[in-house]
Amino acid sequence: MSETPRLKTRFTEALGIEHPVVQGGMMWVGRAELAAAVSEAGGLGMITALTQPTPADLVAEIERARTMTDKPFGVNLTILPSINPPPYDEYRRAIVDAGVTIVETAGSSPEPHMEMFAEHGIRVIHKCTSVRHALKAQRVGVTAVSIDGFECAGHPGEDDVPGLVLIPAAADVLEIPFIASGGFADGRGLAAALSLGADGVNMGSRFMCTVESPVAQRVKERIVEASELDTNLIFRSLRNTARVAKNAVSDEVVEILANGGQFPDVRDLVAGARGRTVFEQGDLDAGIWTVGQVQGIIRDIPTAGEVVRRTVAEAVEVLRSRLALVAEPAVA
Repeated sequence: MSETPRLKTRFTEALGIEHPVVQGGMMWVGRAELAAAVSEAGGLGMITALTQPTPADLVAEIERARTMTDKPFGVNLTILPSINPPPYDEYRRAIVDAGVTIVETAGSSPEPHMEMFAEHGIRVIHKCTSVRHALKAQRVGVTAVSIDGFECAGHPGEDDVPGLVLIPAAADVLEIPFIASGGFADGRGLAAALSLGADGVNMGSRFMCTVESPVAQRVKERIVEASELDTNLIFRSLRNTARVAKNAVSDEVVEILANGGQFPDVRDLVAGARGRTVFEQGDLDAGIWTVGQVQGIIRDIPTAGEVVRRTVAEAVEVLRSRLALVAEPAVA
């Protein structure tokens, strides 16, 4: 096998990784096998902290990943308001005590966590859905930001700005490295993101559909079968928009809310335990599950390492081929 070409960016330099390709920290998906496989191939894998039932389980998962790779990987800590919040401070302490050096934060501002992370030399990547949030993250001292376009799975924010506009808008004002997220699955996307001013890409749905991904095979097959039209936006009227797979449950949620329903009317339909059942058992209509519009260009179930290597190789080829389009002015 020929050696994968390298794309050296501010992000790869800041994080000490080979390739500007990050596996998003996905609930129920970001486990040791997947994170380690991405990192071993030169990208940056992410273990999802809250997938683990306790902070002690998270430490064990981190140690499990270290048996599979000696390359850098990170931990995702998503901080969301809830009635019964998990013990975020304990998870943060577990991350520090486990010697993790890279953390991806998402949801609420990372500011309350920055002092402890900085004290222990942990580099923070904060996921944002707008330029204004990215600028705030920069002000509180994160190493890099990951900026999500409207195409993304999960929560795209309420501004509805797609990556084609959001990425260059961020590039115009940010001073720190940033990666583009939402709508990326191959080297064409990586080349486009780099051309628009990003320093790499974050891919979630693409890595969910790989051999090492811990979701059921039927879920992966559905992603391959689906088109870019097969997602639903739920919670629009509640100003908490989420992009999820189009299925019987999400169709019902959309209809209830469109007819004036409120969250209590759909609470049981969108329960996280039901979504976990989808991923574990492969029953595609058991609950709500997240996937991005990018599923329309995901057509296989390769290893995670293959995704990293071919994404970078294809991006290099695309960039070189486009450069060949440049015509020098004729000599008078």
